[in-house]
Amino acid sequence: MNVGVLTGGGDCPGLNAVIRAVVRKGEMHWGDRFLGFRDGWRGVIEGTTDTLDVGRSRGILPRGGTILGTSRTNPYKIDGGVQACLGHLGRLGVDALVAIGGEDTLGVAHRLAGEGVAVVGVPKTIDNDLSATEVTFGFHTAVQIATDAIDRLHTTAESHDRVIVCEVMGRHAGWIATYAGIAGGAAEVLIPEEPFDIDVVCEALKRRHAKGRFASIVVVAEGATPKEGTLATQSGEVDQFGHVRLGGIGTRLAHEIEQRTGFEARVTILGHVQRGGTPTAYDRVLATRFGIAAIEAVHDGAFDTMVALRADRIERVPLAAAVTELKTVDPGLFEVAEEFFG
Repeated sequence: MNVGVLTGGGDCPGLNAVIRAVVRKGEMHWGDRFLGFRDGWRGVIEGTTDTLDVGRSRGILPRGGTILGTSRTNPYKIDGGVQACLGHLGRLGVDALVAIGGEDTLGVAHRLAGEGVAVVGVPKTIDNDLSATEVTFGFHTAVQIATDAIDRLHTTAESHDRVIVCEVMGRHAGWIATYAGIAGGAAEVLIPEEPFDIDVVCEALKRRHAKGRFASIVVVAEGATPKEGTLATQSGEVDQFGHVRLGGIGTRLAHEIEQRTGFEARVTILGHVQRGGTPTAYDRVLATRFGIAAIEAVHDGAFDTMVALRADRIERVPLAAAVTELKTVDPGLFEVAEEFFG
């Protein structure tokens, strides 16, 4: 078969591991030929490709990012975008397409399946917010990076008796903040699923201070908001999927804490550090398993599906089930973090 591969949306540790697994299994087992579309859906719209083979995919397993490039391009937001996609897929003789991405990338894949495109999805996002899979590759790496940062912040916070706010990624779901907050021993964790009361946060920090704990780490997801409104600074700019660019909640939170408690406060915004660098062993293995399962689904004709992790088994689920709603943090898990607040 002639198989297309693309990586869309934000970059993520483990993307190259998926590409490697798809290509190796397809070429070595079935004699498939592979085209890599450049920069996500933009490459399909423009017909820009790279040839992928076993030789090209050697040495990429530990590399972060994606050798194919990526973008947040949405064919359904560009005049003639869908027709261009269909035209180039036909012209290039693509029999099937493996789309590696998150909610937005796979949402486009599902819509194109309705246009007759034979597509299989692979779940990718550091936010871990895709439904129908227990975990997405990239999440484990992002959590480890955030946890390592929090460990380092503890020592400087203790040296200066400061409150340090650590802002992590998480637009609508606080998985990274919750896991890293628990693993890093945060005094407070603020996530989008649980609107916070800034007064309650400050009072908890004061109680901690009164007990002789003069240094505290507050982990906040970029999409967290207080009950009375939002403190996040937003640019107002949106991408082609309608997402507002977030940023600034950590800075504003540190200012509010210092003003309300009198404790010296600082902020560290991890930002894209969480996306970069080499994937953990767990993410390399999971991404490899997903890649093998994706090309197997192609040869079984199981299109308009996504490979997913369930009870440590790789299964196929409808793409629609993966993109219908976001997977948010389980309240029971957040209660574990709350045990250590204040």
